[in-house]
Amino acid sequence: MKIYDVTVPISKGMVVFPGDPAVRVDRKSTINKDGAKFNTSRYSFGSHTGTHIDPPFHLIENGTTVDNLPLELLIGRARVVEITSPRIDESALEEFDFTADVRVLFKTRNSYLWDRKELVKDFVYITEGAARALVNEGIKVVGIDYLSVDRFESKELETHRILLEANVLIVEGLDLREVEAGDYEMICLPLKIKDGDGAPARVILRKQ
Repeated sequence: MKIYDVTVPISKGMVVFPGDPAVRVDRKSTINKDGAKFNTSRYSFGSHTGTHIDPPFHLIENGTTVDNLPLELLIGRARVVEITSPRIDESALEEFDFTADVRVLFKTRNSYLWDRKELVKDFVYITEGAARALVNEGIKVVGIDYLSVDRFESKELETHRILLEANVLIVEGLDLREVEAGDYEMICLPLKIKDGDGAPARVILRKQ
């Protein structure tokens, strides 16, 4: 069995979406320094840092919060689909049959952007039409390999809203560089933040 960790490490100075809090990692004590016998740190970061979950509450006033997400949706068979076009639109989806799928993770050129130290604005995104098509196909979890399913310039976050209003969970910030297209078992566990609008998650894929 092969295990792929598709989680982006949370680290000081990592890329975050404009307006989100920067990541801070402050070491408060270090072994053998000033008499300390242990290492301990203070972490500070936003709810949508790195690899993270967007629950409905992210945009829907009375939507499900991250601590109340149904875990059965976050654990199970997932299909990794590789898209080479500059955006994921309805035409890009036409070659795929999603009737047997509940969880779809999109691998794009975005995965290779994680080595950049600054945000790349022209990342591959999911169009509104493609979002509606995924909802109509019965998809319940949509993942993408950068910081947003919407285009960078989006003000209303239309793609987010279409998915979240249909109770489709969004996983953003995946790193799928080492993963080939195909079927996997996904295990995605976000931090259990009470009343959270989002949370970083550790996501792994297992291939039999």
